[in-house]
Amino acid sequence: MFEYPRKSGKWYKGKHEPLITKELFDLVQEQLKGNTLKTRQEKEFAFTRLMKCGLCGSGISADEKYKKLKNGAVNTYVYYGCTKARDKYCKCGYINEDVLIKQLQGLVDTVELNETGIIRKIKEEVTRQKRFQSSLLGKRTNTKVSDIDTKNYVKFLLKEGTLEEKREILGCFRSQISLKEKNVILID
Repeated sequence: MFEYPRKSGKWYKGKHEPLITKELFDLVQEQLKGNTLKTRQEKEFAFTRLMKCGLCGSGISADEKYKKLKNGAVNTYVYYGCTKARDKYCKCGYINEDVLIKQLQGLVDTVELNETGIIRKIKEEVTRQKRFQSSLLGKRTNTKVSDIDTKNYVKFLLKEGTLEEKREILGCFRSQISLKEKNVILID
């Protein structure tokens, strides 16, 4: 039996000989309905939509990979690579997130940053830290924004920041970030 056109409510019986019985078909359909199949969840990654492929110009996507260890624990790894939207044969390759972060941290010393955005973020963090120390520890601190090295702060956020902080801090780079043959490069 088939419905034509779809969702019209008009059902027709086919003239071909069925490969399986109607009972088996119905049984399988019930099984499929009962299964809680894992659907692909859209997960947000820190450095996607902020970089382009240095070879073909496509966007950079990320994927999680899992490795089961001998002791039963599971390690999770995140890899970034070209979406191949513009060139399905692109040879950009994939890079581990930890390696990507180290490369980005290395670029911080050579790149021009939008200091105003970073300084605003540092002011918020210093104010928050002062409130924390005052309320929990009963201490006052004399830390000033001018005492903080902005480049080291950016490196810290790239490694330890939240997803939002990492995205925000990369937005302070004045150059376009690209991934080319497993290396992070800047394009002015």
